[in-house]
Amino acid sequence: MLIIPVKEGENIDRALKRYKRKFDRTKTMRQLRDRKQFTKPSVAKRAQKIKASYVQRLRTQEEIG
Repeated sequence: MLIIPVKEGENIDRALKRYKRKFDRTKTMRQLRDRKQFTKPSVAKRAQKIKASYVQRLRTQEEIG
């Protein structure tokens, strides 16, 4: 459970923004979406390798030009 202390005279919108930021940092929604369906470990590893090669390709292109 997230607790956001609201300071005296603080705007509600600002407190709500702090709550949303804290909620995003806990990665709760990402965990829920991942648990909706099962992915085999081999498929997860393959996706991770594809992502790593993509990032590496972008970095090398950035260094070159």
